[in-house]
Amino acid sequence: MAKKLKIALVHDYLLDYGGAERVLLELHRMYPRAPIYVSLVDKKGMGEFMELFSDAKINKSWFHYIPFSSKLISPLRFMIPLIWASFDFPEYDLVITSASWAVTKGMRKGNKTKEVCYCHTPPRYLYGYDTSRIWKGKWYGFLVDIYSTIVNHFMRMYDYNQAQKVDYFVANSENTGKRIEKFYRRKYKVVYPPIDVDEIIKSKVKPANGEYYLTGGRMMAAKNFDLIIKACKKAKQNLKIFGDGIDRESLDKLAGKSKYIEFLGRISDEEKIAYLKGARAFIVAQEDEDFGITPIEAAAAGCPAIAYRGGGYLESVAEGKTGVFFDKMSTASLISAMDKLGKANIKSADCIEHTKKFSVERFRKEITNFVNKHA
Repeated sequence: MAKKLKIALVHDYLLDYGGAERVLLELHRMYPRAPIYVSLVDKKGMGEFMELFSDAKINKSWFHYIPFSSKLISPLRFMIPLIWASFDFPEYDLVITSASWAVTKGMRKGNKTKEVCYCHTPPRYLYGYDTSRIWKGKWYGFLVDIYSTIVNHFMRMYDYNQAQKVDYFVANSENTGKRIEKFYRRKYKVVYPPIDVDEIIKSKVKPANGEYYLTGGRMMAAKNFDLIIKACKKAKQNLKIFGDGIDRESLDKLAGKSKYIEFLGRISDEEKIAYLKGARAFIVAQEDEDFGITPIEAAAAGCPAIAYRGGGYLESVAEGKTGVFFDKMSTASLISAMDKLGKANIKSADCIEHTKKFSVERFRKEITNFVNKHA
């Protein structure tokens, strides 16, 4: 069975700690002897979360050793084929790839080696989905657009070809699965990512004080934190924001000296639970979120969500039971949803019950069954 297999884990990179890295961590816990292969590691970006992988054997590509590799991986994305070609897996029975940005799929392997790709999403930048827009409005923005158009054309062809080498696709949501069908013309099975809802549910942490809404995560343009900040400022509602990222500086400027907006920075899991327990609601506003883990974490803490009606939120938020949706990407629509939540009869017990189908135990069971059946 699976325990007798010689397994390798492959992941885009370890630059910071988000949903994809949580999946990798759980795969590592399931298969602790399996080495992890990544394009690069940024210990500073990972911060204290790097300790979670302290017992793992992590193999870094040659690109890791290039100065400023973590900043160059995006502009030098045309090197991705060379990065993954430097790894070879003929001695493994099974390679599990954790893939999103870096076309982490279609590894070089032996004739009897099976590859299971856990796909967080086909690379968003290749298929028209919103990503970081840090160069927009800059004087060099048009040059970046021209460069990206040319490079991404060839990267799309590479991504498609690599996808055809995968033996089995596992999607983190139906939303992602539909993209796999559309762009790769491949079948898939959905296994929702592991969320430690039991730890949140059983936590004895006291709720944070105050009347506030909460949001947070990787601070990038696609998450539309600017919209949430504008809405809360306009509605004169307190908003706490946790996390960090490339858009932190611009969001700081947008918030200005508003007494309604507070940045918490990076917080521990325990602190996040406390803030979730004390919040009126957790707000998420990405237009085409791949799945949406944070609304489920919020629900496990008994906190309802206010989410944009689209993408993976349609799977992670149960309307009227664990939260409400807003239909337009506008401050007026979001403020209206905040009012609607106040009139909704959402119970903490219903929120908690909803999260049980996203547990770590469920993830382990479904992945183990899939591996035993196909590998």
